[in-house]
Amino acid sequence: MTSESQEHGAARRPVEDEVDVVAEETQKPAKGEKQEKKGSFWKELPVLIVVALALALIIKTFVVQAFYIPSESMENTLLTNDRVLVNKLVYHTRDIERGDVVVFSGVDSWDGEFQLEEPSNPVEGFFRWVGTAFGIIPGEKDYIKRVIGVGGDHVKCCDSKGRITVNGTPIDEESYLYPGDVPSDEFFDVTVPPGRLWVMGDHRSVSLDSRSHTGDPGGGSIPEGQVIGRAFVIVWPFNRFDTIDIPDTFAQPALQALGGSVPLVAGFGMAVPLVLVRRRLRRR
Repeated sequence: MTSESQEHGAARRPVEDEVDVVAEETQKPAKGEKQEKKGSFWKELPVLIVVALALALIIKTFVVQAFYIPSESMENTLLTNDRVLVNKLVYHTRDIERGDVVVFSGVDSWDGEFQLEEPSNPVEGFFRWVGTAFGIIPGEKDYIKRVIGVGGDHVKCCDSKGRITVNGTPIDEESYLYPGDVPSDEFFDVTVPPGRLWVMGDHRSVSLDSRSHTGDPGGGSIPEGQVIGRAFVIVWPFNRFDTIDIPDTFAQPALQALGGSVPLVAGFGMAVPLVLVRRRLRRR
């Protein structure tokens, strides 16, 4: 037996050794070991919470953020206490478009449509910051409005039928305007400066929008750089879950007459004189 086992390799272990190995591996952990595992879980829990919050804040800062609707200015598209998700990446891939519902910051610009009391202590301030970051409570200087005109657009109220016109083209706002509201009870005739937006709430009779800030720098328009992102879905309450789409009226080709083509028109305007000068120099 010994010579055969040596010819085929190392000697086999006795059966008793194998049984001992299995017995060691299947032994139940001692009571102290269970307590140690439970203790390690509770020690790791704060780390897990911190990591989860950090990841959530990264997503909120760069990708998607929840916002709380505190006022009636966007009824009935958005109701008070609704929560919406705002896409922060979309405007890195396309321009802001007419009809978009956007959230923007009014810091150092517009006064808030509502006022919040200052936190009475640092703890309350911290929880308010967390609540604002995750859309649980409103941000005092954040606004949500619909884009009516972009840079270069001529926006006017109103035509003979009481409609707002953009670049001379009337827009049909019945699908989103608050029932009973007129497009505007204030006259305005503005050309939106480049890089800025003319924004209005869907509940026109109560919305403090661009019309209420015509005396501010920009004539009531807001800088594109203040836009946080596009509101694209209502997520709370669940029975109001819905997407926030651009109304069909903003797809009219005639609206593009000026606003979207301003850089192109300006380019041609500068190119023509240069071509003429070049031809004269060649003739000489």
